[in-house]
This record gives sequence, C-alpha cells and structure tokens, in this order.
Amino acid sequence: MIPLLRGWTAVQRTAESNLHLGITLCFVAGATNAGGFLAVGQYTSHMTGMLSSVADNLVTGQSYLALAAVISLLAFLGGAMTSAWMVNWGLRRHLQSAYGRPLLLEAALLLLFGLFGAGISFFAVLFVPLTVLVLCFIMGLQNAVITKISHAEIRTTHVTGLVTDLGIELGKLLYINRLTRDTLVRANRQKLSLLAKLIGSFFIGGLVGAIGFKEIGFITTVPLAVLLLLLVWHPVLNDAKNWLGPPRD
Repeated sequence: MIPLLRGWTAVQRTAESNLHLGITLCFVAGATNAGGFLAVGQYTSHMTGMLSSVADNLVTGQSYLALAAVISLLAFLGGAMTSAWMVNWGLRRHLQSAYGRPLLLEAALLLLFGLFGAGISFFAVLFVPLTVLVLCFIMGLQNAVITKISHAEIRTTHVTGLVTDLGIELGKLLYINRLTRDTLVRANRQKLSLLAKLIGSFFIGGLVGAIGFKEIGFITTVPLAVLLLLLVWHPVLNDAKNWLGPPRD
C-alpha cells in the first residue's frame, strides 16, 4: 500500500493518480469538516454559507459575527494562496515534493489541532475562534492543491459543485434520444463514476470524523495527519537527499 501511495503526489501526473489523490483528500476533508463541526460548532469548508452569513449578520446588526465570518473567509483564501505559492515555488525549483508540501503543512496543522485540541474545552473563548480559522485555512490549502493538480477537474472540500455536475450527468444518462436526426445526448460515464466516488468518499470521511470526534475527541485528527504524511514522505525525502547531495568518501 505504501509503495502505491508514493506516486499520488508526484509531479508527473496521471488521471489515475489524480483520482486516487482526490478520493483520499475528499475523505480527509469530510472527516475534518464533520469532526470540526462537533468540535467548534461550525462547518469550515462552506464558504458560500460563510459569505451569506456576512450579509445576514450585517443586516441584523450583528457586526461582530459578520466580522468573524469575513475573517474565516480570508483564512480560507489565505490557505488557497499559500498552497499556490508553495506549489509554484516547488515547481520552479523542480522539486519532486512541489505538490506534496502544502499537504505536509496540512498534516502539521491537523497534528497540532489533534494534540492540543483539549485546550479548546478549557479556553473556549480564545481557542474556538482560532480553531475555526485554522480549519478554514486547512480547507483552502487542500482544495487549492487538488484544483491545481487536476486542472480544476477535482475539488475536495465541498460537494455543491460535485453534486451539480453529478445531476447534469445523470440527466444526460436518463435522457431519451427519440429523434435520431438530433445530436445524441450521452452521459460521460467516466466523469459520472469520478463524481460518485468523490462524493461517496467525502460522506464516508464525514461519518468517520463525526464518530471519531464523538467517541475519542480531537485525537481523531492524528490518523488523518498520518495519512497525509504517507502521501508526501517519499518525494519530500527524495528532495532532502538531493539537497544534501551525494555522500562523501
């Protein structure tokens, strides 16, 4: 299994490696999003709802909540920007870990969240807002990585677009072509399968994250971080070896 994971974050991409990485990251995002809700009472990947809450809170005069939503939105944006910077920096230096470095940062933040999450219960006023920002940053970071890798074909932290595309393909699949002179309407079965797998992986991740946070708490994020580390350790290690150079006699 570990040798198989090595190519999932490689710079040389294939459609199969994109699919495997996308499914894995959907699982991580679903688990983090659902578990994070149980931890801080807020979903952190849903920027549509976040932006809507800014408008709602401004109208109802709750400026503090509107400001909090704006900062959360900026944290997600900052994560995406950081991911783009890290990937482009790595590609320009021909690093094998160019795509893996943002995931390495995500793993570190998840480990930090999992190991020190107990402090949220004792210092909720301070740590809950900070945790929301960290989770939003993670979601932006991860979504930007897979978006760049797959040329915007795969997104992993929210399923609105995925469900929309699934509905379009299902509509094509069930369309009855009665008039042969018209252009035939055909579903892209390969895309249909991809969308179903991504949505299913996000849902399964959500179940695992929710059950984990309910039963064992913040430590649930540690296995997620380990999974990300398994994806990136090989190219990161290779880059480190190249940087250190060949062994001297």
